[in-house]
Amino acid sequence: MTDWRALFTSDPKVLSGQLCARGSRVPVTAILDSLAEGASRDEILTSYPSLRPEHIEGALAYAADPSRGASHPPSTKP
Repeated sequence: MTDWRALFTSDPKVLSGQLCARGSRVPVTAILDSLAEGASRDEILTSYPSLRPEHIEGALAYAADPSRGASHPPSTKP
């Protein structure tokens, strides 16, 4: 499985800290939203020229990783 942590970064100075493809200002959510809307990988790469094919694989790995939210567990309300 692709190590999405090596492909994405979060910087509070870039898009308010959203997780973005390393070397770009493209948030992982934009990649996943494009895939969910039916865009092909080639269409995504054309729409976001700063992305590389491995960023798309990394976004899918991020979406499939159950531990991605481990550092921010959901709040529980009584």
